[in-house]
Amino acid sequence: MAPLTVPARPAVAADSHGALAALRRVEDAVASVIRGKEDAIRFALTALLARGHLLIEDVPGVGKTTLARAVARSLGCTFRRIQFTSDLLPSDIVGVSTFDQEGGRFEFRPGPIFANVVLADEVNRTTPRTQSSLLEAMSDGQVSVDTHTHTLEAPFLVIATQNPLEHYGTYPLPESQMDRFLLRIRLGYPGRDDERRLLVERGGGDALEHLRAVTDAETVRVLQGMVDNVRIQDRLVDYAMQVVHETRRSPVLALGVSPRGAIAWTRAAQAYAMICEREYCLPDDLKMLAIPALAHRVVLGAHQESLGRTRDEAERALAEILERVPVPI
Repeated sequence: MAPLTVPARPAVAADSHGALAALRRVEDAVASVIRGKEDAIRFALTALLARGHLLIEDVPGVGKTTLARAVARSLGCTFRRIQFTSDLLPSDIVGVSTFDQEGGRFEFRPGPIFANVVLADEVNRTTPRTQSSLLEAMSDGQVSVDTHTHTLEAPFLVIATQNPLEHYGTYPLPESQMDRFLLRIRLGYPGRDDERRLLVERGGGDALEHLRAVTDAETVRVLQGMVDNVRIQDRLVDYAMQVVHETRRSPVLALGVSPRGAIAWTRAAQAYAMICEREYCLPDDLKMLAIPALAHRVVLGAHQESLGRTRDEAERALAEILERVPVPI
């Protein structure tokens, strides 16, 4: 694939080198814990820098929780874990107002959602009512309790994990909540060599215990602001629009990508380009992020659902569209 022609100039502005160096340190720190999953680590950082959220869907025990904890530790940000269960209530997430008898007034006690990085562990094991309590926080960076609105401190990243729906005790996430996640990824099993190293190294204890912060929240906010300045040329915007429109015409899909999904896709491409230390997007950025950014935003037709085809079929439909739509050169 030939890259777009771009003006010759430095990859990044001189005053941004410090922030990008911190980003490299974060990437290296997380990679020291999550072996052989460089793409997954970059996707997690893409969601963070694009001010989005990440959904990791995979079988238990492949490192979903470890990835979230490693990201939070390396960033030096506040971290809270919420274990989703069938009896979890919305107030267990956002907090509750209690009456202070000495002061004669109600006081708000914030829940675990008030952190920079929130791990929503096994999010599909709780009821839809509790799942929906995440919507306002993920969309607007705030929560409302008893007519009062409480703002969440930036950066704010939700990393949610879920088990495949065929596992017992799971509730499928509704489309409205799936659309709040910038990316959905799988980790998969590690390669043979990486798994062997994991077995040997874990014999000496948990690698997370030795992980230290290599940056801070202020630097993350600077990096998020830098994403706004990453250029995406008109030809790439037109390419993204054509792919999105094809999803709405696909006979396999009952519901294509929404305008919000298209914005999320291009925003993710900008963040990924910045991680690669570029001030401009390439077609490869959009193509690499298409499945993680779009597959969870489409809905299969009733016939496909009746055949038991879900995630894999949606990804195949998108892959076919990406293969068919010409890439700008």
